[in-house]
Formats: sequence, structure tokens, C-alpha cells
Amino acid sequence: MSKIKKLLQQRILVLDGAMGTMIQRHKLTEADYRGERFKDWHTDVKGNNDLLSITRPDIIKGIHKEYLAAGSDIIETNTFSSTSIAQADYDMQSLAYELNVASVKCAREAIEAFVAENPGTGPKFIAGAIGPLNKTLSLSPDVNNPGYRAVTFDDVVNAYIEQIRGLVDGGVDVLLIETIFDTLNAKAAIFAAKQFFRDYPEKGERFGNGSDGAPVMISGTITDASGRTLSGQTLEAFYISVAHASPLSVGLNCALGAKEMRPHVSELAHLAGCYVSAYPNAGLPNAMGEYDELPEQTAGFLEDWAKEGYVNIVGGCCGTTPEHIAAIAKAVNGVTPRALPVVEYS
Repeated sequence: MSKIKKLLQQRILVLDGAMGTMIQRHKLTEADYRGERFKDWHTDVKGNNDLLSITRPDIIKGIHKEYLAAGSDIIETNTFSSTSIAQADYDMQSLAYELNVASVKCAREAIEAFVAENPGTGPKFIAGAIGPLNKTLSLSPDVNNPGYRAVTFDDVVNAYIEQIRGLVDGGVDVLLIETIFDTLNAKAAIFAAKQFFRDYPEKGERFGNGSDGAPVMISGTITDASGRTLSGQTLEAFYISVAHASPLSVGLNCALGAKEMRPHVSELAHLAGCYVSAYPNAGLPNAMGEYDELPEQTAGFLEDWAKEGYVNIVGGCCGTTPEHIAAIAKAVNGVTPRALPVVEYS
């Protein structure tokens, strides 16, 4: 059994918070994103936060260290858009593999530095963040042609395989398929992970997860009060659609603040046969698109979920900061984690 599975049996684990929020604090310019290597790149690259793992690794490592100091057990790689499909927006699709390796290196070096400065600290894990892509398999981008798709299933699988290869070669501990609004995209990511470890079984041996290779965390996004994903699935349908992956955890993140997410987390806690994760936004965005919910407010909601027995892994998404994560870590410390249901077979 892997270390992370053993820990999940003992306590609630803490994820980190938002990467974008923290990058915004640095008020970076186009030149910061380009660095020396891409100073003459033919398109604008400001906003390509994943590129900073190559051009400004000091910033990414610093953000990771802040979340580790706040109490995070699991930090996510800066790879939300590190696929050839997403990077095509900047004509940087050829960098996809390198971006993933570089981002894992940033996370690993941050952990090593933090542990060296804080001897005796507990184990820390790296989750390879796999985002939902900027193209969807279930919805047409052309309102006049509902059958049109901007990408094929095989295209998505191949892009995810390349990303997973980079994450695994870099040295992640778990794969995190997150912010899922189209379950078909997520199923392509799941298929890609399975295919990768079938093709390269030797790369999966270090995870202690049998022939499945790296443990997989899956996190969907409920977009509004209807309780459905953007592609129209109910939470129960979403869970059934991904349960075949035998995930380490299934959860929810993004789109909603904790107050609005609560009934959906409660429902998932009663559905899931695996561990449950939840990392909401810091409330809902204000008129300026900013998040105003204070750390103690977010932590109060998550403490309630923990005491109700809903969660095993908690953290923050858009708008959350190390201050939010520190408050969440303190709030769930010592609270008994959600027990896995006993499945009876007739």
C-alpha cells in the first residue's frame, strides 16, 4: 500500500490552494513570462502560467513552499494547461512534455527545501495536475453545427498521454484529473493513464498501486445550483461515469464557493466508494471577478464538512491563498476522516 493511502486511513489530508491567485500577486510582465529563452517568441505569452515553471521557476517554487508552510500535505504541479492542445494557444505545443517535467521539478525542489528547513515534518506528496482542456468532446463550439467537435477523442487521449509521461518521468506521486466540466474529456484522461501504464509497466512499479500505476484523483465541477456539470450530468451520473477507474478519490472543485458546494459534497460522500476530496473557491467572485471570502470563513465551512464525515482531502481552488490553507489545515486537524463504506456483495 502506498504512503498516501496509509495516511488517508489515519487523517484528513490537506491540498494546496490556487496557483493563479498567487502568481497574480507578483504582477508579472510579458518579459517575466518570456525570460531569456523566449524573449523573441512570435506570440504574446503573458498569461501562460505554466510557462513560468521554465522561465521563472523561483516564483513557482516559492508559491509551493508557502503552501507547504501553511500545512499542505499535497501540492499540485503548475500544469493545469500543460498539454499540446492547450499550449497551442501560444504556439507552444512542442513544449508540453518539457513543461510537465519542469513543473514537477519545481514541486520536488520546493518539498526538499521545505523538509530541509523543517526536519521531522510529515511526508509531502506531489499531485500531477491534469486540467480539462480548452476544447471539449461533448459540446460543439459552433452553435450552428451541434454535431461539430473541435477535437477528437484520440487527439485528447494522445495529448493526455504526453502530459502523463512528463508528469511520471518528473516524479509525481499521484495524478489529479481536475476541474472536470466534460466527463468525456475526463474519460479520455483516464484512458490515457491506463494506456500509458500498460505500455510502460516499469514506470508504474514505484507507485505501489499494482498494474494501475499511479493512483488517480478525480475532481469534477458543478457549475451552478442545478447540481450538474457543464455538459449536463448529475453528480451521481458523473460518479458512475468515472468509478470504473478505481480512483484514489473522487471530489469537487472550482465554480462554487464552499457554501454553495456543501449539498453536492454531502451527496458525493454518500455515493462514493472511494475517498472524497473537496477544494472550493474562496466564495463566489464579486463584480470585479475577485474573491472576498476570508480564510476563517472558508475554513469554517470545511470544518463543518469534516465533522459531518463528508471528506478525506480538503483544500482550496480559485481565490484561495496560503492564509486560507493554513486556516483549513488548522480547522480539520484532529477531525476523524470520512470512513470508506463497506461494500457488501451478494
